[in-house]
Amino acid sequence: MGSDNTDGSPHEENHPDRPRDDDDAVRTAALEEVDQRIVDLLSWILDTETRAKIYVFVLANPASTAEEVATGTGLYPSTVREALAELHGEERVTREKRVNDGAGNNPYAYTAIQPSDLVGGVVDQVQHELNTIFTLDSVIGRPNDEGPNDEDTDLEPVTITVDDTTAEAPSETDSVEARDESDSSTETDNPDSATEVDDPESITPNRLESDTDDATDSTGVDDSDQRTDD
Repeated sequence: MGSDNTDGSPHEENHPDRPRDDDDAVRTAALEEVDQRIVDLLSWILDTETRAKIYVFVLANPASTAEEVATGTGLYPSTVREALAELHGEERVTREKRVNDGAGNNPYAYTAIQPSDLVGGVVDQVQHELNTIFTLDSVIGRPNDEGPNDEDTDLEPVTITVDDTTAEAPSETDSVEARDESDSSTETDNPDSATEVDDPESITPNRLESDTDDATDSTGVDDSDQRTDD
């Protein structure tokens, strides 16, 4: 038979397909991981995962109606219509009437903007929020870095002045000791004046007694002279 192998080795006709299957599985897993990362990123940009799924579907299927988006994403039609209306209001999807051949209402067909435009709008939003944070001090009335406010200007010189005054001004104890030393030096230089000031009455009684004795002596002499004359 043509399929028999002459060297007796097993037939390897299907072996090349096995690595291909492995590659497909790896590729599928990688794509799913990338898709999930994209959905997570879009969920952050578009606020919810529901809006992210709708955006991805509309981006892959332009000019889709709300019913088609609901069928493709498995979401409720009412949820899809509400989300599409919000995305259109935010200018993240565009819409136009789909013209049907038959009679009836013409539904809106939605098309998503390009991811670069979507990211560009997010960058502007983030930049605005960062500017708000950077200018938060001025918004709430805090002082900026250009110079101190009035309160800082009033407080700092007071602290410095108090420290300088305390270091230069002599204390009350030093003043009292200086006066005591001055008095002591005055008493040492003038001992006589110090004695007169300390005991002003010690010399006065001696002078009175001396004057009295002199008067008595003169009176006795006069009496003796008078008796001699007689």
